[in-house]
Amino acid sequence: MASPEIDALTQILSRLPGLGPRSARRVVLHLLKRRETALGPLVAALQAVEARLVTCGICGNIDTHDPCSVCADPRRDPASLCVVEEVADLWALDGKRLFAGRFHVLGGRLSALEGVRPEDLGIESLVSRVSGGGFREVVLAMNATLEGQTTMHYLADRLAGLDVSVTMLAHGLPVGGELDFMDEGTLAMALRARKPVA
Repeated sequence: MASPEIDALTQILSRLPGLGPRSARRVVLHLLKRRETALGPLVAALQAVEARLVTCGICGNIDTHDPCSVCADPRRDPASLCVVEEVADLWALDGKRLFAGRFHVLGGRLSALEGVRPEDLGIESLVSRVSGGGFREVVLAMNATLEGQTTMHYLADRLAGLDVSVTMLAHGLPVGGELDFMDEGTLAMALRARKPVA
């Protein structure tokens, strides 16, 4: 039986995505066995992030600087803006430099069931940002869910009167995917987005 402090640590870790009680227990044991090389540096890193954590005033990213490292990067294309639902989506697209422009994080997606309305998201700041000029393209990189698609269409309507090209991510078959294993929605999108063979 572990002490109350170790149990509390295990319970906190078990609430993290991808970790259940057993995985959290294994992580705690690993940290305890390697106090100097794993536990100490982890505690120091968590304290440093907690002390400096901010939300970027430009794009809504989470970082330790404002503006964030993405917005402060002068190598980025200032005329392209990618709109995402969450910070995790920004990190996914930026992690491998898949998108070299600027970002805007909405902070969620429209959902009548969850009571998320347009005013609950960073939509007004997006419209204001795009209205300010300088962007030639806005990529709506919403998740392929009903709520994500609803949000995308709402944003497209809000941006329609502005002098900017509004695009969306392509949907369809993944590389290496087999037709027999695809769901009906993916197959339907792939058929609608077909293009000539080059």
